Amino acid sequence: MTGRSAPGRGPFRAVIFDLDGVLVDSEIWWDEVRADFARRHGHTWTEADRAAVMGANSRQWSETMRTRLGLGIGPEEIEREIVEGVVGRYRAAGAPVIDGAVEVVRRFAGRYRTAVASSAHRQVIDAALEALGLSDAFDMVVSSDEVARGKPAPDVYLETARRLGVEPADCLVVEDSLNGVLAAKAAGTTVVLVPNTSVPPAPGAREAASVVLERVSELDPDALARAAGRLA
Repeated sequence: MTGRSAPGRGPFRAVIFDLDGVLVDSEIWWDEVRADFARRHGHTWTEADRAAVMGANSRQWSETMRTRLGLGIGPEEIEREIVEGVVGRYRAAGAPVIDGAVEVVRRFAGRYRTAVASSAHRQVIDAALEALGLSDAFDMVVSSDEVARGKPAPDVYLETARRLGVEPADCLVVEDSLNGVLAAKAAGTTVVLVPNTSVPPAPGAREAASVVLERVSELDPDALARAAGRLA
């Protein structure tokens, strides 16, 4: 976005944040909007359905919804209705900010390249960052809609690192879901899991992450680097 900061000189050169579940406690919004949509079309949205779309980009989750719910409408219409529903939540209620998230982003923005790499539609990302007051805080924002595959494929993290001009190995990624952790790990980054309490990560997320923190406010790249032996 702004490109205003130079790459960090510390153990990591960039910090990349997922959005939903890391900066905003919005995973439940997505689930509620999809459940409302399913009800309007005579179906029930289940936990298995939620798991099936976790981390997918808009093309993938809209097609998955169409298939799993047996709908006779196109994925484009499904995508439009869901995106409008989530954006409407932000406009009506503001951002369900996760404690400490804004302060962490602002603290790191002056020292590292910072980015958002999210599976969300770009309209949703923009609405969330505006509601958070963080529209100017990131050097780069990348949606999984801009790459071929959503998470758990590494595409969005590889593309974000490329645009930042940083090697994936020099990136610290903050995630809250199993698919997000797997995507960041496959990209070759160091990945921190901060489990979301509203929609906890699937089993295996803690084991797959490089580090697990209980709150995003605990994020300290220097401490993580020392623990990993990246600092002398």
